[in-house]
Amino acid sequence: MILSTLTNADHYALLHPLFPHAFEFMRSTNLLALAPGIHPIVGEQLFAIVEHAPGRSRVEAKLECHRKYIDIQLVLEGVDEMGWKPLFDCRNPVADYSAEKDIQFFHDAPVTWIATPPGAFCIFFPEDAHAPLVATGNIRKVIFKIAVNAV
Repeated sequence: MILSTLTNADHYALLHPLFPHAFEFMRSTNLLALAPGIHPIVGEQLFAIVEHAPGRSRVEAKLECHRKYIDIQLVLEGVDEMGWKPLFDCRNPVADYSAEKDIQFFHDAPVTWIATPPGAFCIFFPEDAHAPLVATGNIRKVIFKIAVNAV
């Protein structure tokens, strides 16, 4: 898991061949003007999901993980207090992993919470269970989905 800001994004560009494309999209696009929903960037290898959602409590938030995609979650408005726990330590799944939706949820509690303000992002790798959208108000964010096995 990485917490940083767009100003420092170049430090992470070499971690994956599609990260530079994601960071360039962040810098060159008026993200606040994007409608909620899915926005293709590099086919199914890299796409953005724009969300504008009410926050939920820590109790309501469930840890989740993904196997096929890395998440870069960039907060645009509000403060998203995201929970985190190493996937290896998650012991109480809600259900089996869904390959179709690339998601698995857990009843486990996060070991830490990361207050992510506007302009900051978290990168969650497949080994990171995370519980997003924890806030007292609304959150507007863009989630960049990056294929782990980019072609």
